[in-house]
Amino acid sequence: MIVPREVQTSAAVAEHYDELDPFYREIWGEHVHHGLWTSGQESPDEAVEALIAHLAGTMDLQPGQRVCDVGCGYGATAEWLAHHHDVHVTGVTLSSAQLRQTQMRSAASPLLHFRQQDWLTNTFKDETFDHVIAIESSEHMPDKQFFFDEAFRTLRPGGKLAVYAWLARDGVRPWEERYLLEPICREGRLPGMGSEIEYRAWASKAGFLVDEFEDLSDRVRRTWALCTGRVARKLLTHSQYRRYLLNARAKNRIFALSVPRIWIAYLTGSMRYGLLTAHKLS
Repeated sequence: MIVPREVQTSAAVAEHYDELDPFYREIWGEHVHHGLWTSGQESPDEAVEALIAHLAGTMDLQPGQRVCDVGCGYGATAEWLAHHHDVHVTGVTLSSAQLRQTQMRSAASPLLHFRQQDWLTNTFKDETFDHVIAIESSEHMPDKQFFFDEAFRTLRPGGKLAVYAWLARDGVRPWEERYLLEPICREGRLPGMGSEIEYRAWASKAGFLVDEFEDLSDRVRRTWALCTGRVARKLLTHSQYRRYLLNARAKNRIFALSVPRIWIAYLTGSMRYGLLTAHKLS
């Protein structure tokens, strides 16, 4: 696993998303995750929703089931799942800024529930959910084995886990770790970036049977070309972006460096993006 030089805590992750909240909403929009391109003709909004639909297609969602969205962001993914599959979705986030946005969604739908809580210290009872999903949030967990352990504990027998994750490629080279992956972890507040092999091992050790691992790197990397362009345009046209980068008290301004760095990591194959699906035996 790639581990940053500076320890990244759950509190640092929450601070990252709270401090960068206005920038995340302007650059990434309501869905704070990758898009999935198939034809290449999709709009960014269509690609983002395609990523959710692809995950949903692996889970056999049934009306009335209960889903936990670990690291739910602004709640847009939870809302999409509730609207398209008539499932109850409970979203968990560390960020108070994100929670405020989710509350507007839950007020409009009895299928949506959100709470500010650390997944690694969650208070859910055993076998609460039919499905657990994590879209680009397991990377922020200091203890990834415990992330999987808690997913297993809170899933009902027969329940399914689906995880989209940023991954280090197997056999990463020293220069890739030094100039790309370690800085990405440090700048993006990731306590560690695992590999496919490690994710499979963590899931299996927790008790899951791994169903499939799908490498989607080539189909999502366009996200970072778009984000890099958006950040560059904002810096040229919006003075608040420039002021933020020049503000020495802004603890998370360094993340601006990770936007093009992640794009390069995808282009070189140093970083991968995968979907792991697994289930708990009935």
